[in-house]
Amino acid sequence: MAATKELLQLDLYALLGVDGTASTKEIKKAYRQKALTCHPDKNPDNPKAAELFHQLSQALEVLTDAAARAAYDKVRAAKKQAEERTQRLDDKRKKIKLDLEARERQAEAHNAEELKVTRTLEEEIARLREEGSRQLEEEQRRIKEQIQREKESSLHTPCKDTSVKQQCNASGTPKLKLKWKCKKEDDTNGGYTQEFIFSLLQKYGEVLNVLVSSKKKGSAVVEFATAKAADLAFRNESGLIGNPLKISWLEGQPEAPAPPPNSAANIGLFTYTQSPLISERDYESVVLMRMRQAAERQRLIKQMEQEDEEEAAKV
Repeated sequence: MAATKELLQLDLYALLGVDGTASTKEIKKAYRQKALTCHPDKNPDNPKAAELFHQLSQALEVLTDAAARAAYDKVRAAKKQAEERTQRLDDKRKKIKLDLEARERQAEAHNAEELKVTRTLEEEIARLREEGSRQLEEEQRRIKEQIQREKESSLHTPCKDTSVKQQCNASGTPKLKLKWKCKKEDDTNGGYTQEFIFSLLQKYGEVLNVLVSSKKKGSAVVEFATAKAADLAFRNESGLIGNPLKISWLEGQPEAPAPPPNSAANIGLFTYTQSPLISERDYESVVLMRMRQAAERQRLIKQMEQEDEEEAAKV
């Protein structure tokens, strides 16, 4: 049985050096040629010569017997088919392995690209925050400088207007607060950027500064050079059609114009109000109201920062 199994592991046709379609005569001729060269007597120094000669003899016995050869041919064909199936399976496994490796490389490249994009986004966010902080610091610095100038001016220049409150309210630069709809994940900030807001509002007059909130999306503060320009923007600007603006006064809103000098509203005025010089009491009122105005500016800035922080905490 063991000899039979060993025999089935051999390709008898290849052992004799003939094709599977060789005739009995061709098989015998091939056997004689092989046997002469592999005979143990001719190869005394080759320990495998006897084994090879024995295999040649078995091949001759099987292939020269019609029934034995037919049975062997069936086994040989089945074995060949099995080898072909194994080869196809190996090729399929190899293809699957190659596809898997290609997908893994693609996934690694995608992850690397995603990591790069994420890192770039984080850097841009950090840059925007830094720029926003610098803008806020610059705005606060300008306000402090303006307050200092107003204090110095109030010590040297008396107020000549009969309406102290109107004079003091007109001393600060007018500011409007802009709001619009914007989703948290909207990188375009609802379509409103600092440059766009500047170009949108400068047609009404000189725009000194545009401060877009870096923490709370959909919010900005615009500073105008004159109250007239701010009032025109407040009354006429609506922003984008698909995302309109909601504009409100933050500071410097002009008051209703005073009645004419000859109107009935002015009949009861005291004569000393016509004097070009302001009284000492009115002068003190000017200073106090300007100081309150400066404190109000600081309060508004802190209020905006607090609103941004509260909005960020809700996210």
